[in-house]
Amino acid sequence: MSHTVIMLLAGLALLVVLRLAIRDGALATRLFLVLWLVASIGNLLVGVLHAGYGWAEEATIWLLVFGAPAALALVALRLRR
Repeated sequence: MSHTVIMLLAGLALLVVLRLAIRDGALATRLFLVLWLVASIGNLLVGVLHAGYGWAEEATIWLLVFGAPAALALVALRLRR
């Protein structure tokens, strides 16, 4: 399984855990977005600084890694209201 898929699944797992643990959906979503932003930027930095990928390559993957779970979190919040 590729690292990108693992990161996407980790983001979805974090979203599910937070949404189940925190009753206030808006708070859970905000917390998820902050935590996932930090984790995904950390992943980007590891890719650039240690794995040898270029900034442009990693930035493209970062948009997917951060954006897909974040978009799902916002859509889920919107549908619950």
